[in-house]
Amino acid sequence: QVQLVESGGGLVQAGGSLRLSCAASGRTFSRYAMGWFRQAPGKEREFVAAISWSGGSTYYADSVKGRFTISRDNAKNTVYLQMNSLKPEDTAVYYCAAGSLRQSGSYYYSENYDYWGQGTQVTVSS
Repeated sequence: QVQLVESGGGLVQAGGSLRLSCAASGRTFSRYAMGWFRQAPGKEREFVAAISWSGGSTYYADSVKGRFTISRDNAKNTVYLQMNSLKPEDTAVYYCAAGSLRQSGSYYYSENYDYWGQGTQVTVSS
């Protein structure tokens, strides 16, 4: 069992930056791939970024590539999402997720993740 708690959300102006953190409980954090998803009002949850269990591979949605960076610290049981050059369309609730993923094509799909956090709100004003 893994419990995930996100933090770091807030209100920021367009062009600004935020860093989200996701702290995981349990001793098996390093076995899990980690992902970030987001859901805007009236829209479906969408993939943002993911990182393999070792941190050696990362994956990004086209909409955030070059602006967001995912990383993890297995010693701290924490995954991060550094968000730069934020845009109003980045406004959403951001969720982190953990899953026993190994195939590169599987990281993009929410149904492949087993554990989810409660989410943190990110609001980008224009």
